[in-house]
Amino acid sequence: MSEGISKHLFLPKGQGFGLKDGKLDKDAFKKVIPVQAAKVAPEKAGVLLKSPVMKRSLLDVPKIKSVARGPNEERLVLLKYSDQADLTPEVQEFLKSQSAELVSYPVEFSYEYWTADEIIHAILPEELEAGAPSGFANVGHIAHLNLRPEYLPYKHIIGQVILDKNPKCRTVVNKLDNIDNQFRVFKMELLAGEPDFVVTQSENGCKFTFDFREVYWNSRLHTEHERLIEKFKCEDVVADVFAGVGPFAVPAAKKGCAVLANDLNPSSYKYLTMNIAENRVDSLVRAYCEDGRAFIRNAFNRAYDDPLPPVPQPKPRRSELKEQRAGLAPPPPPVPRRQRISHFVMNLPDTAILFLDAFRGVLAPDNAGTRDLSGLYDEEASMPMVHCHCFTRELEPEKAEADIRQRVEEKLGHTVGEETSFHWVRSVAPQKEMYCVSFRLPHGAAFATS
Repeated sequence: MSEGISKHLFLPKGQGFGLKDGKLDKDAFKKVIPVQAAKVAPEKAGVLLKSPVMKRSLLDVPKIKSVARGPNEERLVLLKYSDQADLTPEVQEFLKSQSAELVSYPVEFSYEYWTADEIIHAILPEELEAGAPSGFANVGHIAHLNLRPEYLPYKHIIGQVILDKNPKCRTVVNKLDNIDNQFRVFKMELLAGEPDFVVTQSENGCKFTFDFREVYWNSRLHTEHERLIEKFKCEDVVADVFAGVGPFAVPAAKKGCAVLANDLNPSSYKYLTMNIAENRVDSLVRAYCEDGRAFIRNAFNRAYDDPLPPVPQPKPRRSELKEQRAGLAPPPPPVPRRQRISHFVMNLPDTAILFLDAFRGVLAPDNAGTRDLSGLYDEEASMPMVHCHCFTRELEPEKAEADIRQRVEEKLGHTVGEETSFHWVRSVAPQKEMYCVSFRLPHGAAFATS
């Protein structure tokens, strides 16, 4: 809409508009704009709407119907001009040919019409309007904000606007502090809506239920979850060291992988086990609640002592079953259970690199005991891939890779090989980048003896 009533369709910005006694006054956003309307018989309304002559003169505004019903069942086709003189002679001649009568019609734009951004920009004072918060993260039915201090006096109003303008949202919260504890959770306050923090989030064909106050979840990582899961083959065994509520473990199992999934947070472990069951992968995933270093030290031994289930096989056809029962066809060969771990996922970017020293000597007798793991991991190519998420302050890719490689090798006590790759995940903050370094666990590090 480049002309007509468009010049009237705006809210004042940076003037504290729409507030009454410090609260949101929805009535203040009501605006009535008179427009010209072509009054015609019901059967003529479609003719006007489809006419090429009328195309540039019709009212075309989101959420506003272009045809209204008159008091005597006639139809009012709304035009985008307030003044009859703004209509071109061609349009006026066409309306006359259709026996249309021009009348004034009041179009009402209420609070429901305006977007959240328009309303927030209107209610904030001028000095805050330029950097007004507009984005938020969705986690299930929760809208999660991270408001800067200068916007906190308006936090409940902003929360109410976001709640009003997002039908799927039932709860709006604001983050109160940084993630600074071992369970990666942060305090939050309710700004608007229901105090219901247990959400269900869909991702990668799976559903995850969790209490957003008690566990770590970042919806911005969904593409990273998907990227790594695509690397796994259905026959692989995956060890997820910091599994959270299962965004890597559960979809990997859906793919057919066998998974050892661990998280130290009891709440994460609770919802991890729930999500394993609800997504029907409990036969393929074993969950643990222990320190990540201990989990790494135990993972190889557990897989060896109690091999994981075989790759799920398709059900045989009825004809095949009949032949087998009649002795006309041999039974399918047994599918071996899985003992060799193919991948380790370490998604704890703040400290995951610090846990890499747990791999030193993990396959050596001091840790393996009497188990002979050399047969499963007999050469470099048979060693598992390690996918370790981390942060770096280096912004240039070459310097970031050098920084990460140096820290990884220092903790491993061994250099990493040619298969090592560095994947940029996202910018977390100014001067802070998130990467995933993937490398094959060096044979020499894993079998090192003290």
